[in-house]
Formats: sequence, C-alpha cells, structure tokens
Amino acid sequence: MNNLRADINIIYEDSDILVCRKPAGLATQSARGSAPDLVSELKNYLAEKKEAYLALIHRLDQPVEGLLVFAKNKEAAKNLNEQLKMSSFDKVYYAVAFNQPPVQEGMLEDYMIKDGSKAKIVTADTPGAKKAVLHYKLLAIKKGRALYEVRPETGRFHQIRAQMAHAGMPLLGDKKYADAAIIMYSDVHGIKNVALCAFKLKLTHPKTGEEMLFVSKPAGEVFLEFKKE
Repeated sequence: MNNLRADINIIYEDSDILVCRKPAGLATQSARGSAPDLVSELKNYLAEKKEAYLALIHRLDQPVEGLLVFAKNKEAAKNLNEQLKMSSFDKVYYAVAFNQPPVQEGMLEDYMIKDGSKAKIVTADTPGAKKAVLHYKLLAIKKGRALYEVRPETGRFHQIRAQMAHAGMPLLGDKKYADAAIIMYSDVHGIKNVALCAFKLKLTHPKTGEEMLFVSKPAGEVFLEFKKE
C-alpha cells in the first residue's frame, strides 16, 4: 500500500529509473509549495520506501497527460539527461484537433522562442530562435475531430501545441494556442484539458543498456471517443 494519488500510475520501477503516467491537470513540478505536483507525489512515495533521490528528466505541460521517466540516482540522471540532449528518447503523442490538415501525413518545421508563458513561432533570424521539427500523421476523423500521431524531433517549450496551432490544427482544450472558436467548442463539449497524450516512450536503460519501450493508453474522454462505435 502506498500514498500515491490513484490517478498516478507507475508503469515501471527499478533501482535506477521510474516510469509513470502523469494525469492531465497535475503539474509535473510546481513553483508554488502548496500546489500539488507529480514530483512531490513521487518523492513522498519513495520516502515511504526510505529512498531519497529523484531527478526530473523531462516534463509534460500541466494540462497534458502521459509518460515520464525519472532517475533514482545521480548516475542514471546523468545518462538519461545525455540521452535527452542527444534526442535519443523516442516520444510519441496522440493529439486531437478539430481541423483536418491539407495532407494526412507531413512534417512541420518552424523557428520558436519562449515569450513569457507562451511559445511563439518566429522567423529564423529572430534573436534566440530555435528550430522546431515534428512529424504528424492523421489516424482518424470522427464528428469533425481529427486524431493524430505526433512525433517531435526536437523538445521545445510547448512545441506541439504551438506548431499544430500555427499550422491550422489547434488542439482541442488548448486555451493558450487555439483560437476563440475552438476554445468555445471545447468549453461547450466539456473538454477541460489539452487533447494531447504522450502515449509512447522509448529509451535506453542507463545501467543495462537495454532498449525499453513503454506504452500507456490515453485516459481523456476526447481520446476514448475514437474507440467507440
């Protein structure tokens, strides 16, 4: 028995890494001490087992659900951070937008900067601009909603949300990047979180060198609709 929130699912754990599924609406790590966040929940869980070390390797936005890997010792943290830096992680997402793209499969290539709490698409010569690349594939259309598989090559701040919106495919539930019509549509249909889920994560185990693949099905109703008859 542990004290983890019921909606936090630990997929895999050993002496070096911990892989879990973050629910939408829970911050990965909060700057406010009183606000709940995934890192604090996991540290409390490990403290019960007399384990003190937990390193955050990568993040998911608060309204996004999906898989995250954490390191349980300094050696594992160093290795996983190097994998992340070298883009060795293979992260794949499901995303739901309202608009179908001009082509069903393609690549988005933009330049981005972080502008306060948002990402902004800019020209290549903008000071501080970083290249952002992602691949998308249309999987299904239902009632005007489009389900995509998205694989980012780069890991920019709010990358998927900003690039998809800029390309005319704003994600449902995204109050930062979708236009007013999509925000209103999402509110009317009770879509409270961003329709984005990190459902697949591939990495190399920092100690054994084994290639590991983790998959977690989305929990959000906006994704489950595509499984209904």
